[in-house]
Amino acid sequence: MPTRLLLLADTHVPNRARALPNQVWDAVESADVVLHAGDWVTEPLLDELEARSAWLVGVYGNNDGDALRARLPEVARETIDGIRFAMIHETGSAAGRESRSDAYFPDSDVLVFGHSHIPWDTTTPGGLRLLNPGSPTDRRRQPVCTMMTATADDGRLLDVALVPVTRDRCPGGRAH
Repeated sequence: MPTRLLLLADTHVPNRARALPNQVWDAVESADVVLHAGDWVTEPLLDELEARSAWLVGVYGNNDGDALRARLPEVARETIDGIRFAMIHETGSAAGRESRSDAYFPDSDVLVFGHSHIPWDTTTPGGLRLLNPGSPTDRRRQPVCTMMTATADDGRLLDVALVPVTRDRCPGGRAH
């Protein structure tokens, strides 16, 4: 049976948003596995994602303090429905990313990463799929906030989609 994946990174709650948008929570509750590539900022978001996810895989990011680093690894590795995933927050500059990733993650099929808030979907010369879901709360220089969905099915990664995230409005019209 296919495994529904949700890829998140750079949520920055509560620094960039008071909470995750409802659209993200709906996706969390629909996913079989949620992969979060760091920059949570505070433990309550990790606690809530753990409680609301069927299976949560996470790493810490550069904006995550000691408490989150004590609970999360720098690099996570999981095999999901026959696909070898690795996840890390930072991969360095875009220039040379593919060759660095091939060298650092030779036993992986997919590398999920964050940090830049810039969505990314490429395949390295070595065959490693690189995925950055962007940020669901802080678009920076991007036109919209984003997350990614995909399906793992018997060793194949299918239906990878970059999903625009609409920020919810709080009373008074302010986005959160």
